[in-house]
Amino acid sequence: MEHKITRGHLSALITIVIWGTTFISTKVLLVDFQPVEILFFRFIIGMAALLIACPRRLKGTNARQEVVFAAAGLCGICLYYLLENIALTYTMASNVGVIISVAPVFTAILSRMFLKHDEKLKSSFFIGFLVAMAGITLISFNGSALKLNPAGDLLALLAAFVWACYSILTKKISGYGYNTILTTRRVFFYGILFMIPALFLFDFRLGLGRFANGTYLLNILFLGLGASALCFVTWNVAVKILGAVKTSIYIYMVPVITVVTSVLILKEPFTWMTGAGTVLTLAGLLISESKMASVYKGKH
Repeated sequence: MEHKITRGHLSALITIVIWGTTFISTKVLLVDFQPVEILFFRFIIGMAALLIACPRRLKGTNARQEVVFAAAGLCGICLYYLLENIALTYTMASNVGVIISVAPVFTAILSRMFLKHDEKLKSSFFIGFLVAMAGITLISFNGSALKLNPAGDLLALLAAFVWACYSILTKKISGYGYNTILTTRRVFFYGILFMIPALFLFDFRLGLGRFANGTYLLNILFLGLGASALCFVTWNVAVKILGAVKTSIYIYMVPVITVVTSVLILKEPFTWMTGAGTVLTLAGLLISESKMASVYKGKH
């Protein structure tokens, strides 16, 4: 059991380390690509990679299960990224970074409502949340003034809620007993399907010739193979083993990974505020992940 739980934590950690570095690839691609184009290409590549990794078909599903797969694709693949990208056009990236980090609390609320057999929360979960949010706020704003934008901030909050819905749906899917790669691929399929109408709304163009640029090709492959194919599988494995709430707490680490990557790769300055924020964020994660934070009921 301990080995299994360790595997769950390792899967979540791998996911977050990769997701925390994706902003670099996205930043490079945004020079010549629209956000919706990056989104579409990365998940097409991700789905193709999962098909190669496990060519078998997902068989035996019923209509109710397909509805859950479709809902997961709509929430985690389509709506979350579109809402986040649209939010970034209305409000500051720092606002979005902080607001998205409330996803674990939404996950906890939804878990208690729909997965009552799964996890029982205690005060340390919420204490950890407050400590982590204080750290994330220091990292995100880093001395700049807080500027609220109701439209953008509300969209970011909605994105956090949508991701929480995806986490709950993922936990439900894990109970079906199917292969994780196959279920992730099915979710990708529905996500891409729901994404197609958005392509016509956001000036999508195929423009595959742009990938003749080796830098663009390497970055989209990183997003498709690493951040999409690999990470969604490892995230789903973590949710299956640890539960939706305990896994979602790792989201607190995304700003920390982003800071470390910015300093090491982009040579951005490391200030006392980012240092203090990093310490607080990691402390919040440890408090929330402590054995006091959740009491597991039944088997995982």
